[in-house]
Amino acid sequence: MLSMVKPIPDGYHSATPTLTISGASDAIEFYKKAFDAKEIHRFSGPDGKSIMHAEIRIGDSAIMLCDEMPQMGCLSPTSMGGPSGSIYLYVNDADSVFNKAVSVGAKPMMPIMDGFWGDRIGAITDPFGHRWTVATRKKDLTVEEIQKAGAEFMKNQCK
Repeated sequence: MLSMVKPIPDGYHSATPTLTISGASDAIEFYKKAFDAKEIHRFSGPDGKSIMHAEIRIGDSAIMLCDEMPQMGCLSPTSMGGPSGSIYLYVNDADSVFNKAVSVGAKPMMPIMDGFWGDRIGAITDPFGHRWTVATRKKDLTVEEIQKAGAEFMKNQCK
């Protein structure tokens, strides 16, 4: 009897971020300390030291990562001169996670604040060059309420 293979495996979402890192092994340890990440697995490269593929879980989300592989066009923010994107990470307490990440080596990019769209947020750059926005939903707002609050925010910013 043939079993049915699910097109999206259990425990995964439709999109899964993958980070290329210079020092992936160190990054896994940092993510464990900063975000309580759980290491699921890692596969070493042919040299036995580099990581060809690893997976961690933060909350209910998988993040895949690997060491740089320039021969395959995989470069980290360190080599590229900055990140090409960021991860928006929802947590139960943005303040404590932000402070914890900074205490273990992240650099604050934007201090913790209340965003006009209802999230309490702060942004950091991890020691490997990736940007993270740590957020906790504080208010559920309609699109109209967000647009109105956003217009007011922008008006005040331009003064």
